[in-house]
Amino acid sequence: MTDRTPDRTEIAARLAAAVGRINRRARSDAASLGYGIVSALATVQREGPLRPGDLSRIEVVTKPTMTRILTELEQRGLIEREADPSDGRAFMVSITPAGVDAVERARSDRTGIVAELIADLPTADVQAIAGALDALERVAQGDRSQEVHTSDR
Repeated sequence: MTDRTPDRTEIAARLAAAVGRINRRARSDAASLGYGIVSALATVQREGPLRPGDLSRIEVVTKPTMTRILTELEQRGLIEREADPSDGRAFMVSITPAGVDAVERARSDRTGIVAELIADLPTADVQAIAGALDALERVAQGDRSQEVHTSDR
């Protein structure tokens, strides 16, 4: 082990490449919902009901992109629109039971694929990945603080 400070740019580049490759490999098949669609649907499940503009901010996509996503989700019967009780001109989106099933199925499929990807790794590598998960989850949530948070798992 060395005492040198880690090169954060190099780590960021390697992490981005690895996460990108894992995500591409974890996409189950072309007939399933795409990652962006599942992400938006999962956010509606977790945070909803939501206005489309709020959802686009959470998902960090443009409003036209979110409109396309919501149109597809609605056509598939995975979300439904309802009037915004605080503003009659606006609407909220909420997840349907079919949407909940779709999120759970997508999570299960992706978990199974990633489990296969790490199945043959040595125990020490799996432990290293497990040790990094808290920090990676904080980064994924946009929390770049040094404070360690306990999760609600």
